[in-house]
Amino acid sequence: MQRTTGIAALVALTTLAAGFPAYAAERPTREIRATVETPSLFDDEAGGDADADDPAIWINPADKGRSLVIGTAKNGGLRVYDLKGREVQSIATPEGGRFNNVDILTGFTFGKKKVDVAVVTDRGLDRLRIYRIEANGLTDITAADVPLLFSKDEAEVEEQATGYGIAVYDRYAVVSRRHSTRLGIFRLEERNGKVTYRTTDTIDLPREFRLPNGEIWTPCLEPGEDPQVEGMVVDAEAGVLYAAQEDVALWRINLAGGTFSSIPRVVERVREFGQPAVYDPETEECTVDYVNDFGGRITADVEGATIYPTGKRSGYLIVSSQGDSRFFVYDRRTNKPLNIFSVTDGRNADGVQHSDGAAVTAVALPGYPKGLLVLHDGENTPDDGRTSTNFKFVDWRSLGLPS
Repeated sequence: MQRTTGIAALVALTTLAAGFPAYAAERPTREIRATVETPSLFDDEAGGDADADDPAIWINPADKGRSLVIGTAKNGGLRVYDLKGREVQSIATPEGGRFNNVDILTGFTFGKKKVDVAVVTDRGLDRLRIYRIEANGLTDITAADVPLLFSKDEAEVEEQATGYGIAVYDRYAVVSRRHSTRLGIFRLEERNGKVTYRTTDTIDLPREFRLPNGEIWTPCLEPGEDPQVEGMVVDAEAGVLYAAQEDVALWRINLAGGTFSSIPRVVERVREFGQPAVYDPETEECTVDYVNDFGGRITADVEGATIYPTGKRSGYLIVSSQGDSRFFVYDRRTNKPLNIFSVTDGRNADGVQHSDGAAVTAVALPGYPKGLLVLHDGENTPDDGRTSTNFKFVDWRSLGLPS
């Protein structure tokens, strides 16, 4: 049975009016380099319409050297890589499918055993797909009759306001809806040897905002769209969801079981927040006029979010500032800004531009003794004159942060 939380009614225009933090002077951007990159994906017919987007890292408990990186490739399905960046498995989408984001749930009870699963948003079909992960690859264990995530029927699925971003915890998946401010929580359940899910809660983030000067501001978007969320991560120890509303802000929302349990609070707004802007239908871009200081440091879109733990509650929260190809690091406990980095061209791989997705682990792996950071690269080079994307592997030590 679907439940809509009472918290949703409290997310009003005043949410941001009382909380405009003063940001510290911006620190210099640390330039680092990737150690490994995955093969190029090409978003054209010859490349199978493969467009890299979101990575996740699976730690093999029996042999860490055989751990895997799983990445979505939209119409190109899922791609699975070893720690050297070599593709070891490719999984096609079902007919009409488009795999957008992926996260990994460890210790899921399946067939009276604890297994690890990759949970994927199928944006094309408005459903989740679930894959059991083992050292030799992924196996689809999705029930044939899984329900639609947000659409009321298949006709509405065609409008593509469908499941988009994802973050998992316990037995739950938090999923965002494309072109909407809605987030839903879905409980994963085994049924007859397969996995399905049901909605346990929903919440709607704001779509318009009251500024300190009393004016009402709405993000500049294509007509008919609301400011969506894609990048998300759950801090399971703290019971907190971080949700990146692309044209607005990075939000922090408390979780309790399968429910949203607090009013969303802002960690940091995008630089464009509160600024007047005009949408150009020919370029499908917004021209922004920076006339006030209501915004933060992140250049829209705010994207992929991931957590590097150094203790039960300590560590780092990392988010992508997609518009200027930088990454912002915050203290995990306090959300205080710490540093900024970018990934530039190096000997082994080109840099990272316009990154959508990020994943990190603090587990020591071969070649990555303090952990591995995997980032989506939206402008992979050389590109052979085609639209090319892939994933970059970064040694955590290069960030220069205590671990």
